[in-house]
Amino acid sequence: MRLVAGFLICILSIIGLKAQKVDLNYYLPKGDYDKNIPTPETFLGYQVGEWHVTHDQLYFYMKELAAKSDRVILREHARSHENRPMVHLIITSTKNHQNLEQIRKQHVALTDSEASAKLSLDDMPVVVYQGYSIHGNESSGSNAALMAAYWLAASQDKEVTNILDNAVVIFDPSFNPDGLQRFSTWANMHKSKTLVSDPNSREFSEAWPGGRTNHYWFDLNRDWLPAQHPESQGRLKVFHEWKPNILTDHHEMGSNATYFFQPGVPSRTNPLTPQRNQDLTYKIAEYHAKELDKIGSLYYAQESFDDFYYGKGSTYPDANGCIGILFEQASSRGHYRSTANGILTFPFTIRNQVKTSISTLKAGVGLKKELLSFQKEFYASAKREAAKDPVKGYVFSGGNDPMKLAHFKELLGRHQIKFYESKSNINKAGKSFERGESYIVPLAQDQYRLAKAFFETRTSFKDSLFYDVSTWTLPMAFNLPYAELDARGLSLGDAVTKADFPKGEVKGDSDYAYLFDWNGYYAPRMLNALLKSGLYVKLAHKPFQVEGKAFQRGAIMVRTQNQNRSAASIKKLLAELAAKNGIDVHAVSTGFTEEGIDLGSPSFSQLKNPKVLMVVGPGVTSYDAGEMWHLLDTRYNMPLTMVETGAMSRVNLDDYTAIILPNGSYGPMSGAASKLKSWVQGGGTLIAFRSAVRWLKSNKMANVKFKKANHYKHKKRSYSQLQNDSGSKVIGGAIYNNNLDLSHPLCYGYDQKQLATFRRGTLFFEAPKNPYAAPLRYPNNPLLSGYSNAPNQKAASNSCGVIVSGLGRGKVICFADNPN
Repeated sequence: MRLVAGFLICILSIIGLKAQKVDLNYYLPKGDYDKNIPTPETFLGYQVGEWHVTHDQLYFYMKELAAKSDRVILREHARSHENRPMVHLIITSTKNHQNLEQIRKQHVALTDSEASAKLSLDDMPVVVYQGYSIHGNESSGSNAALMAAYWLAASQDKEVTNILDNAVVIFDPSFNPDGLQRFSTWANMHKSKTLVSDPNSREFSEAWPGGRTNHYWFDLNRDWLPAQHPESQGRLKVFHEWKPNILTDHHEMGSNATYFFQPGVPSRTNPLTPQRNQDLTYKIAEYHAKELDKIGSLYYAQESFDDFYYGKGSTYPDANGCIGILFEQASSRGHYRSTANGILTFPFTIRNQVKTSISTLKAGVGLKKELLSFQKEFYASAKREAAKDPVKGYVFSGGNDPMKLAHFKELLGRHQIKFYESKSNINKAGKSFERGESYIVPLAQDQYRLAKAFFETRTSFKDSLFYDVSTWTLPMAFNLPYAELDARGLSLGDAVTKADFPKGEVKGDSDYAYLFDWNGYYAPRMLNALLKSGLYVKLAHKPFQVEGKAFQRGAIMVRTQNQNRSAASIKKLLAELAAKNGIDVHAVSTGFTEEGIDLGSPSFSQLKNPKVLMVVGPGVTSYDAGEMWHLLDTRYNMPLTMVETGAMSRVNLDDYTAIILPNGSYGPMSGAASKLKSWVQGGGTLIAFRSAVRWLKSNKMANVKFKKANHYKHKKRSYSQLQNDSGSKVIGGAIYNNNLDLSHPLCYGYDQKQLATFRRGTLFFEAPKNPYAAPLRYPNNPLLSGYSNAPNQKAASNSCGVIVSGLGRGKVICFADNPN
């Protein structure tokens, strides 16, 4: 028996190793290849699939292709947060390269409804943007990029030369360099020489936060529309430079799945997307099916995924006259894994991605005339669609924050949405938009659909299930006043071609004090810099007027006496910070005010330099934690100490003024609960978000009660309706209205009594007995935009978005939503 067992183990080992060892023909069609161009195996020293390629290896191989092939040029379009080069290849025939800029300009002219009528499509190349692994731990994409790029650069096959004659390929081998590097390190460091297939093995389970996200733990596949990260900004620049006809987005999904390609669920397509887009997506899908059939791979389409949120890589193109294609490959997560479909090897996952990279190019050339014609018609029809739309445009202003206004204008520019100065004063929806301070986005423009998606609110849908968020009204995200306009309101002035960022100034000199309001987006950054400089700074808890200037609650005062530097030095520092942060600072010569509190009032609080700790690690939602880290670090220049859940019991909390608990489950921190409670009772400020509040309540640190939605109780339903019934109860991403208590310290700086907030999940706070403890409350019927069923809306009505409670000498601040 021992002999038989040993023999079986030996055989199984050999089978595993053979399954892993592949050659070039496993991935690519047989044929002649240019011997002057190194294969990935020659360059890397291992065959693709034996190891997970690191970003630096991937980058240097792409440089090598550009150096060795006259079909390939390499361009850097951005640097990641970790300073990795983000590059794309432009791959086409040598003849097209000689005329590349003219080809680009002629192609982009298709998106100009006035110029496109004169263009001939006969000899125009199709433009295909191929992008890989925007989620770093879905690495079969970037590993497939090695083979796909080599095939295009080196193959002498007639089909390849025909593709290159008729297409310009924009080839992005890694949408997310930092995540790819993080994951490849994990997978490679846990690889055994004798491959392990047990899914319980550590190889298949990354340490927190994993490699999916970028440096700040943000999902870059949700950043196409917000475009807040350098990876996304660089990618958008390339996209709009070329206006591709097809954009591919190679992903991975659960290991027990097969392979998915679009179209997704038909009823979950954004209604602004033309049906012709989905028809062409289906035609392209036939090419994928044909290629995968050749190798016997299982696949599916028109299930599971949707084309609704324009902030995803496979859906953003749909709002830009392009066909976005999502690919989802069952993930090996390592090198060799047991699944419901048998052993899944890393090379197998790569091969499927290579094959659909090839099928996409075949489809692009095979459907070239249809794709170019669709793109031309997409933009030509934009103004016809706008003419039928009862809404003719949108007016917006900066309210009391010109810096947020500048950032919003910058975002419109990134998406090539045209907007203009308002030529007259406009009163709409109870709001006043003053000439010289307001701007108009007319819908009669080539970017009609994307502009509409930016501003519209929508609360009715064909389908109650969403793979992603159901709304993203961007002026609400920026908290900017805006309103719909009809034809009478379109008073267009000069076109705006760039975002001018305001530079604040110090107005006057003083040997007494300087004051600035708390309403600017970068006021926290400015305050932080002042505190770090060692200056004594105070905050006003009541409004006042001094020397003709009115200040609201939250105003910041820097006195010039009894400081660690001279009055001249203080002014110089304030002038530098005012210019950088777009905030005006006012000099005053007296503390005796005309109205309200005097400057020496006890209603001013002395502020101290904060030292903030955020809990991260197992149990914590990395997305939420990453957004908070990004906000404090990149927006406010605040140092943030991050401590893992399991280490909190060993940390001396007395050093910190505030502790943040992002959304998550805090079981790993149970041993530190009593220590955290004592710290709050001693005067600390504890800030908790979403599910973290449940943990605080269970440990008697949060004085919060939860509300439950009373969902419909069906007496009899068919099993086939279970998924839809369950999904209808979810709030995947909707926008809710809040009433603000402007006198509460958390609401200082706001001047409107209502605020739109983004909501995920069904955690609702009951109104507390303490009438002063809820600075944000949902009104009746709070839904502004997005999907939320009636029971959830009822539960949200009159619940609270934030509850503040005392615990000893400290405060516990509980957020029902993530305000970031």
